[in-house]
Amino acid sequence: MPWKEVSSMSARSEFVAFALQPGANISALCMRFRISRKTAYKWIARFKSDGPTALADRPRKPLNSPDRSAPDVECAVIQLRHAYRWGGRKIAARLKSLGAVHVPHPSTVSAILKRHGLIDPREALKHVAFTRFERPAPNELWQMDFKGHFPLADGTRCHPLTVLDDHSRFNLVLKACPDETGRTVYDALVPAFERYGLPAQMLMDNGPPWGDDADSPYTKFSIRLLRLGIDVIHGRPFHPQTQGKEERFHRTLVQELLKDRLFRDLVQTQPVFDRYNHVYNFERPHESLGMQPPASRYTISPRPFPSTLPDICYPASDTVCNVHDKGRFKFLKRECCVSKAFTGQPIGLRPTSIDGRWEVYFCRFRIGFLDLKIGARVFWKLDDDMLPN
Repeated sequence: MPWKEVSSMSARSEFVAFALQPGANISALCMRFRISRKTAYKWIARFKSDGPTALADRPRKPLNSPDRSAPDVECAVIQLRHAYRWGGRKIAARLKSLGAVHVPHPSTVSAILKRHGLIDPREALKHVAFTRFERPAPNELWQMDFKGHFPLADGTRCHPLTVLDDHSRFNLVLKACPDETGRTVYDALVPAFERYGLPAQMLMDNGPPWGDDADSPYTKFSIRLLRLGIDVIHGRPFHPQTQGKEERFHRTLVQELLKDRLFRDLVQTQPVFDRYNHVYNFERPHESLGMQPPASRYTISPRPFPSTLPDICYPASDTVCNVHDKGRFKFLKRECCVSKAFTGQPIGLRPTSIDGRWEVYFCRFRIGFLDLKIGARVFWKLDDDMLPN
């Protein structure tokens, strides 16, 4: 079973990186990457024998050699700058990871870039250090968002969808989408779920297609994620810092790939995205990761993507109600209302210690509260100071 022709080099590198991790399940990886075991072991053996260059269809000339002279080092610095628009620290780290014998200090690399007019002294003023928080392990949280759309030469627009692992900064999806509908997003997520498995949670903002607004945070798209066992959480309204890693990745994407560039159409855009994504994940040094690439901290999720959606089950103690048109359901002889996104789905109501108040569940996730003392509508959040006890 051959590799897909579009990005065979990056797919091989990605497969080998995961296959060489301690305790890797080669058979499961073959299924994720849709290759045969024979093909898998062939590329693992080539990598162990000759390193990353053995994964290419044709041999590539290395960027360094033991007898490289100072002008050659300077040339390598300039080439990396032109290729990726990186600064001194990233270029120095990349040269070291490539095995260069003479790796200049980052300040020396910056001096080379300035001398050749490749860096603006004012650029350093843009970078302000601040504390970031991250999940302790891969796949505990994926952040998802659209990068602002941009025009294409054929008159249409590209809507880049990105998904980032919170712990490792590994970018799982970089998709050139024609729109921002739930169907388009889900179709882009399926290949990532098949390859990397399922996360525990996904963080997204409050706008479509992930939520209607702060008062109605669920859509058909987010309900599908809940069916897969993925907890859906939303950022604070008007507070983009909640998805700071996504915002930072988007800034990097513009600076290193999209700035001053015009793509013909979506067909031409996606292979460029694929090549950049491989560089970002497996080659580009990341300052928040000790100048290591994101792949150094990412491992595939042990939760596989199911071929069919699992059945919806509730404990026997729950009262199960079927949601009908426009989100309405019958409970204790009353007509109640939940988000219309749950139309056609069963929900579970679980009593609480407060008289007249029930927790509302969908699958194993609590989606809100119902308090018949104040109305028949499901609240997504309850302020106990405002409700009767």
